[in-house]
Amino acid sequence: MIHSIDHIGIAVSDLEKAKELYRLLFGVESFHEEVVESQGVSVASFELNGIRIELTAPTNETSPISGFIEKRGEGIHHIAYRTDSLEQDLERLDSAGLKLINHAPQPGAHNMMIAFVHPKSTGGVLMELCAEKK
Repeated sequence: MIHSIDHIGIAVSDLEKAKELYRLLFGVESFHEEVVESQGVSVASFELNGIRIELTAPTNETSPISGFIEKRGEGIHHIAYRTDSLEQDLERLDSAGLKLINHAPQPGAHNMMIAFVHPKSTGGVLMELCAEKK
């Protein structure tokens, strides 16, 4: 079941420039950084009072983040919710008629499995469901 917010994803064009901005804004001293090849993104994340902020930049032109930035510009991309039953939640939401972007979990950052729910089904908010890899 979905039980908490895991992180807020922010789409950025230039990861280094974005990191400098967040260092200035919040005094961030270090970032967790990784590349998620399957999603075509580089991620730099940090915690702010227990909430993870995930700066996400495209690594190629076919990345969903690249398309998002091209269409809407940089900014909030998604809100991710933690679940302890990702597959069951996907089945439940699909059965309820919500449009899923991913019908099966995909590898994500922070050793998580993820799936996205289309914003057309969620009042315009792209939602990510995530669970720790088993």
